[in-house]
Formats: sequence, C-alpha cells, structure tokens
Amino acid sequence: MTHKLIIFFCCLFFSTNDKTPKTDSNSIPKNMIQKADTASIETPFDDPIYNAKALDVFFKQLKENESHKNEKINIVHIGDSHIQGDLMTNEIRKRLQYQFGNAGRGLVFPYQLAKTNGSYNERFKSNRTWESYRNILPHKNNPVGLSGIALWRNSGGFVIEMNVKDVAYKFNTIKIITPQNKNMFDLAVSSKINSIQTTERKVITHKIKKGEVLGTIADKYNVSVAEIKRENNLKSTNIRAGRTLRISTNETRPKTISMSEFVSLDIQADSFSHYYNSKGPLSRIFLIPNKEASDFELNGLVLEKDAPGIIYSGIGVNGAKYSDYNKYPLFFEQLKALHPDLLVFSLGTNESYDKMESGKYIRELREFISNVRAQKIDAPIIIMTPPPSLLRRKPNTYIQDYTKDIIESAKKEGFAVWDLYDEFGGMSGIQELKTQGLIGPDWVHYSKKGYEKQGKMFTEALVKAYDNYKN
Repeated sequence: MTHKLIIFFCCLFFSTNDKTPKTDSNSIPKNMIQKADTASIETPFDDPIYNAKALDVFFKQLKENESHKNEKINIVHIGDSHIQGDLMTNEIRKRLQYQFGNAGRGLVFPYQLAKTNGSYNERFKSNRTWESYRNILPHKNNPVGLSGIALWRNSGGFVIEMNVKDVAYKFNTIKIITPQNKNMFDLAVSSKINSIQTTERKVITHKIKKGEVLGTIADKYNVSVAEIKRENNLKSTNIRAGRTLRISTNETRPKTISMSEFVSLDIQADSFSHYYNSKGPLSRIFLIPNKEASDFELNGLVLEKDAPGIIYSGIGVNGAKYSDYNKYPLFFEQLKALHPDLLVFSLGTNESYDKMESGKYIRELREFISNVRAQKIDAPIIIMTPPPSLLRRKPNTYIQDYTKDIIESAKKEGFAVWDLYDEFGGMSGIQELKTQGLIGPDWVHYSKKGYEKQGKMFTEALVKAYDNYKN
C-alpha cells in the first residue's frame, strides 16, 4: 500500500511541472479514454527513464567529461518525420549543450536539394539540380545511407553552398560522408579571379541611308552580305532607310575575360570520411567536384567545433519505419562515422498507420538493433515510445500496444525507455494536447511548441536519470 501511495505522489509532482495534464473524461468521447497497461511493470519511483541502468556506460563517460572537459560525446537520434524537421532534437541539443558543452552541430544534410523539409539551422543551395531517393520507397540500388536519403549527380559543374544560420554552430571541422568513403568532393571557402587577355572583333552600328543596298554597305566595311544578314536576322537583302544595322568589322580590339575559380582546401581522410579542419570558425563553405571523380553521391556532412562537449545528431525521414532503415546496409555501415556514445530511437508512428501488430513491430526493432550491433557499435540505447496520435481520427491503439511491449522488452533486450506516450498523457490526454496547441490539425504531427516541449521533457528526464546515477 505504501508503494502505491509513493507512485501516486510522484505522478502528481510531475503533473504540476511539465507533464501534460490528463483531460477530464467528460470533455472527450469515452472511446478515446485509453491508457497503456503498464501498471504491472516495476519502475523506480524517482527515475523518469525506465531501465536507466542500461545507460551506466554513457553516464560514466558524461561524468568523466564533466571533470576533465576534454572529450566530444556523440549522441545520435534516429526517427521519422518527428525528427526530420529537427524541432524536438534542436531543443534537446541546445539544452544538453548548455549544461555539458557545445562540441558542434553534428550531422547535417542538404534537404533543400532533395526537395524536402529539414533543420532551420543551416541552408543549402546549388547551381545544379540533384537526384534524390528516400529509404521509405521500394528498395533500389541507390546510395541510401546515413541520412536515409540518397543525393547524387552523374556529372560535375556544380557548386553546393552551405550557410550556417545559427552562430552557435559555426564549425572548425567538416566531414564529408560518401558511399565507401569515396573521394568525390572538394571543399572551398573562397574563390579567386583569373584574368585572360584576348581580342574581339570591333562592332559598329550603321544607319541605312536612302538608296543604300546591303552590297555597298558590306563593301564599305569589308565584310560579306551573309554576315550582315546573319548578325541582324535578315531573311532577304531587302532593307529600308532609317534602320540601324549591327556590323562586326574585321578590326579587333583587346578584351579581358575574368573567370571565378574556387580555391580547393587541403582535405584529409580517415576510415570514415574526408574532412577539413580550419583554425578559425566557419559559417559558410562550398562543396565542389573532385576533379578525379565522375559520380557524386552525398550522404551527409558532420560539423564539429574545436571544443569538448555534446554533439547531438538527428537522422529523420518523413514516413520512415524501422523496416525502411533495415533495407539499406549502407545506413548501418556509415553510422560508425558518427562514433555514437548514445543512441536514441523514435519510430512507431508510421508502423501504426500500417496497422502493424505489436509483435512484428518489436521484431523490426530487434532487427534494427541487431544491424547496429553487427557494426560493432556498442553504445547504450534509449527507445522513445511514440507520442499519442489518432489513427484516421480514431484512437491509435497500436501506439498503446507498442508502448507496453517496448517497456516489457527493455530489460531483456538491454535498452532504456523514455515513455513519451505516457508523459504526453496517452490517449486520455490527446484532447488536452489539442487545447494547449501542442498537436497539429492532423492529430499525428506536433506543433513547434509541442515538439519543443517533448525535447524539454526528454532532456529533463535524461539529466534526472544522470543525477540519480551520480548520487
């Protein structure tokens, strides 16, 4: 009995702070009042992350870095449309870096060139169009890798310009991620003007006088009638007085041609990427073709600062499921390039829209984890349960089932869980999410305010679990 009273008190405490209030049952239809049956699962009353013991290795690293402040700690958050827009993940990134140090922006991708949405922290543009392909589409032999979106061209002549909008993410190091780490791109921060001296024909104008014909005009300037016709788009030799003709004479005059050429930087390479390190912080850089390459495929860029602290990389694809990532081995191979110390997974909404039963969802999750571990990536894992949503305007019971099974699998599979579904009120709280302006009009995606609140709550939960570890 005492244990139940303590749990009840804990829930009240969180409700008065950041947990989304539950809606009064009289304000929404009864068939929407449903909640995951997790009461039988034991969770420490003061630990907001279930099975936080799985994070001890990460927490130890975090603690050591607080003392010595000499390491970069990489967190990689993988998901779907909830992650691609970088609203939740940007909030987490900012808050963790405020407390533990800003080591850089992490993975970025030119979503604009793939004609889709992305982070507001950086902007990309190019003078050429690019081909793209997302991992949610039927499997093809396209270079779908770390970002979950393939981007490529089969010819050069391009320039990609990247501008970092948030001054907090000026960078010293940029890493280029390509399939099999091929050397396809050069980098430049400036261009030089090359001047070439040449000559050109002197061009004059001649106003036709009454009685003149093309033959006499051509003889006057020592050119042919055909040249005058071609230069003035004349279909015949008939001309009228008063018209002005443009004539390229045989006289020449000097001409200077100026050409802009990018100055390639000194790029180095390791097993995972080609990279450049700048002594001073950069906010703009250009990707240009490597002269020895014929194909150009870009899977992402990693931006880092010359400082210790947190690097928080987000990888999201609109509409993605675990099975979509599982289709492409290149994704898991390139994940090593981010050197993750902690992995966070946020997938499940799209599985629910496919009406995938919970057992299959858990099998897909296990396969995903197995593919990660096969690359010898041993980082601890946090599974974030999917947020509440409606399924075609009806209660999404699939999300509820996934949540229950994720928590029940946590200890056996060795991962931690942050229960976003419950923290945001489950199905019984979804009307309140609408009232507070946290969920969007489709009842699936969230507003900027909603995603930022999710990010804030997750960060507070992670820091609280870390404090528990230290104490």
